[in-house]
Amino acid sequence: MTFFSRIRAVFVLALIAVSVSGCGYNVIPTKEEAAKAKWAEVQNQYQRRADLVPNLVATVQCYAKQEKEVLTAVTEARAKATAINLTADDLTDPEKVKAMQQAQAQLSGALGRLLAVSENYPDLKSNQNFLALQSQLEGTENRIAVARRDYIAAVQDFNTELRTFPTVIWANTVFRSVKPLAPFTAEADAQAAPKVKF
Repeated sequence: MTFFSRIRAVFVLALIAVSVSGCGYNVIPTKEEAAKAKWAEVQNQYQRRADLVPNLVATVQCYAKQEKEVLTAVTEARAKATAINLTADDLTDPEKVKAMQQAQAQLSGALGRLLAVSENYPDLKSNQNFLALQSQLEGTENRIAVARRDYIAAVQDFNTELRTFPTVIWANTVFRSVKPLAPFTAEADAQAAPKVKF
């Protein structure tokens, strides 16, 4: 092999490496991992909320002993929400994602009813512990909304890459086992305005 043929071989290999790296081979695993990381943040915020619930329930119990039904509903909803463990590998199964969403929606509804209970207890509304927990819970709900939004965007980006050129070539060859991720969708009753009773 002559000197020029070696240089030509190195040049061809470098050209192939550059073209492979620039044509989307790394896009699929990179975007899949980004979407999974966004889902981990959604779960992190759900866990934060689940950790706050027992403190909120205990604070309200001191003041609202007769509101046992609401407190029981919150405790049961929290137990259901924390019992469902959705891993990053489960994100391609829409049924598992839907079950997780339903459990979290039940917890959100129960917490809304619990916070409404505070209207009947003026002492509770002015209690610093309750106010701090309520503020933390409201902040957590906002963080959950942001985490969901980020996950939705990451899933849309990843699923679009699986179907567009040039990454569709890699998706149908090398990454054939990679499936689209399930998007996060709102519950059907989430479109109705909440009913407030006084």
